[in-house]
Amino acid sequence: MSTAHKATLLGTGMIGMFYAQTLHRHRRSDRIVNVYSRTEENGRAFAEKWGIPDWTTDLDKAIQSADSDVVIVALPNHLHKDAIITAAQAGKSILCTKPIARNAEEAKEALDAVEEAGVFHGYLEDLVYTPKTLKSLQSVQSGALGQITWVRSRETHGGPHSDWFWDLEKAGGGAIVDMGCHCIEIGRSFIGKEIRPVEAICWADTLTHPIEAEDHGIGMIRYENGAISQFEVSWGFRGGMDLRDEVSGTEGTIWMNHFLRTGFEMFTSGQSEGYVAEKAESDSGWLFPVGDEVVALGYVDMFTDMFEAIDQERPPMETFYDGYIVNAIMDACYRSVETKKWEPINLDIWRGSQGVKRISAMRPDYEGRVLVKRERMPDGKTKLILRDKESGEISQKIS
Repeated sequence: MSTAHKATLLGTGMIGMFYAQTLHRHRRSDRIVNVYSRTEENGRAFAEKWGIPDWTTDLDKAIQSADSDVVIVALPNHLHKDAIITAAQAGKSILCTKPIARNAEEAKEALDAVEEAGVFHGYLEDLVYTPKTLKSLQSVQSGALGQITWVRSRETHGGPHSDWFWDLEKAGGGAIVDMGCHCIEIGRSFIGKEIRPVEAICWADTLTHPIEAEDHGIGMIRYENGAISQFEVSWGFRGGMDLRDEVSGTEGTIWMNHFLRTGFEMFTSGQSEGYVAEKAESDSGWLFPVGDEVVALGYVDMFTDMFEAIDQERPPMETFYDGYIVNAIMDACYRSVETKKWEPINLDIWRGSQGVKRISAMRPDYEGRVLVKRERMPDGKTKLILRDKESGEISQKIS
């Protein structure tokens, strides 16, 4: 049975705007009834814009409000843990934007708090809820791609909107914490969340901005079954926001372009100024608008899953446990940046499978040898690459 939920929203920045837009436009029975902002000016303006009846600059007052049953955390990273603990103590269902915290230690404290209090918790990782991702996950889970061997996820743009993102202490990192968390969870989702991530290697550097945190990062995460997920993130990419994923399996491949080039292109001389899309750098020339951003970025399906999970008393697709795993992986990536080596992913708790077998594609026999590859040649003939079972010798046969 569906219930109309009343939410307290903590935060009035860009992510808070997307959340309000999603709930008030697409989730009509669920409403934000009060909002917290760190400034009176932003709180008042945000409440007026989105028709929210109450606002405050008192965080505890907002969380303790008797009018709401759900607390949505859309605050800067350094404020997540304490807000979550306070909301858990108040007995509220809690939804928190990515990442759960600045590091795995903080994320574990947040996870412990919600589990000890027995309250619902959902990790608002929108990019695993995009329509293309959900469709692709269905295909992967049905076996269409066989065993997943490699996932590559990319998010790049010119940098985040708010000042705190650029502050190493408040954010807990740079582009990796900001966007690598998305890419890492996308990789986990396709490879299988029950498969343990075991080690990571990462490069990061500060190349284009006068900040202490990294503005570029590339990393790889190896899983117990041998699968690899790869992330590419940058705050120095020019031309808009680029969101792309590639999934490779023993039986197939998926490519997804979520945002920058999606089939909607427009040219304008720029005589009329207007909003194009998140992180767009220009409003003239060739532009790449997005039809409905909150749908394309996964917010609608994400909140649908969260509120339906509350009603059905089940875990959502993304929980604080998932957020903790992501934080632990990012911690290993940051250690690797310093050591230039593969670093183990340290998990205080692991609830997935143990002793998973390594990926192994089954190959048929051919005249006593193992078939490595079958290929149709330009002249129409078929070439077989074969391996002798005993000697290991590789040969080929054309027919």
